[in-house]
Amino acid sequence: MLAAGRSRQAIAEEMMRRWGYRARAAWRHAHGWSQDTAADHYNRRHDHDGRAPMSGSRVGAYERWPHGGERPRLTILRGLADVYGTDITRLVDEDDLARLPEAHRLTLLDLINARPPEVRTRDEDAYGREEPFAYEDPEHEVVIMAAHESSEHAERAERRDIGEAPLEQMRADVVRLANEYLTGDPFPLFQEMRRVRARMYSALDKKLWPRDATELYLLLGALHALMANAAQDLGYPHAAGELLRAGWAYAQGIGHRPLMGFMRGALSSIAYWEGRPRQARDLARSGFAYLPDGPGAAHLHLLDARACARLGDEEGVRAALEEGRAAAERPYTDEVHDEIGGEFACSAAYRASLAGTALLEIPGGDDDAVPVLERGAALYAEAPAEQRSYGTEAITRIHLARGQLRAGRLEAVDLSLVFALPADRRIDALPKALGGVRAELASPRYRGDPRAAELDERIEAFCRETIVHDLHELPNGG
Repeated sequence: MLAAGRSRQAIAEEMMRRWGYRARAAWRHAHGWSQDTAADHYNRRHDHDGRAPMSGSRVGAYERWPHGGERPRLTILRGLADVYGTDITRLVDEDDLARLPEAHRLTLLDLINARPPEVRTRDEDAYGREEPFAYEDPEHEVVIMAAHESSEHAERAERRDIGEAPLEQMRADVVRLANEYLTGDPFPLFQEMRRVRARMYSALDKKLWPRDATELYLLLGALHALMANAAQDLGYPHAAGELLRAGWAYAQGIGHRPLMGFMRGALSSIAYWEGRPRQARDLARSGFAYLPDGPGAAHLHLLDARACARLGDEEGVRAALEEGRAAAERPYTDEVHDEIGGEFACSAAYRASLAGTALLEIPGGDDDAVPVLERGAALYAEAPAEQRSYGTEAITRIHLARGQLRAGRLEAVDLSLVFALPADRRIDALPKALGGVRAELASPRYRGDPRAAELDERIEAFCRETIVHDLHELPNGG
């Protein structure tokens, strides 16, 4: 047929008529090419950087579709049409059109309907040279294909490998863990947090919509904050800091300011309990830029007050307490402190505990501290059982005992709630706080008092049996 001056289009059509070839295979055979040879021609024209080369097997898969194989995107069809010296409409048939996505089918129908009666194909001229293929109406193809490219990209963008139900379950898990941590054992909950985090990591590897990724980043940031709190309670402050810095990356990535503010406070708390009050103060204050109002902001001001007290800055303590009261009164809600809540919430009881602790550290602050701590203890006692954070309630009782001992009220001290805690709930902060009580018992006022000696012995026995001690006694392989 070539020798008789017939075009490759005529040859392809004859192959389809005589032997039943599908359009894409017929055009390849019209050139006398194998699938590998067609792939080589395609790559020389269209794969300049070598990042997504065509292969013979892919050419075959595109030829078999829709009766098997792989559906060729319109950009692939256009590339093959260029290689074969035809237009894209000659490479599809009725089977293809019936099974293409609607947007792609309509694009091709537009091109087919606009096709002139005779389309010049790329063929050899009298000197054996190939003429470049050209549409009679090139503007039409450019406009139609530009519209298609947007449609095809949108099709890929709308793909979503995770549905609403898994995301809702992961959010429910974070809310549950944040609330269970108030009353649960830290180590089993830490293990559960790791399992939930693994599911989130797996979800991030899937095709997500932008809002899905934002939700996952928020949940991962919050989960890392919870894991950091557990690590600190278990006596691993360095691990807690590392977990918070990882969580900060997720919160910063989505610009979630309330979560960033909370994490600044969490880092401040680590620094405080590790004996770095200046760093604790600076970290708390750096959180003001993220949380200006509401209980979350009050929490930061109270952490600032507590650090200032440890530094002997009475003026700083009073100013921070006043700022904390004002911030708590200004209406403000966010999804971390209010919607997730639990360990993220800053209840009135917890605020009273922090304020009383700060007042207890400054000279002459005992008279103010004890009523505030008594109010905090009463608020905890009145709260529903599922909202009573045993850790902060115990610390409130311990600091109240310190204030009572300073006032000479040994008979008023009641640490029964603290001593009743099982070993797996005796978090790292409790022995540290009880050290202050033991220091008061060792003062000249209580020297020789059998009640003081008995209380000191009970504290010493309590501190010997803690989850921190038990975990640190585990062998390396445990």
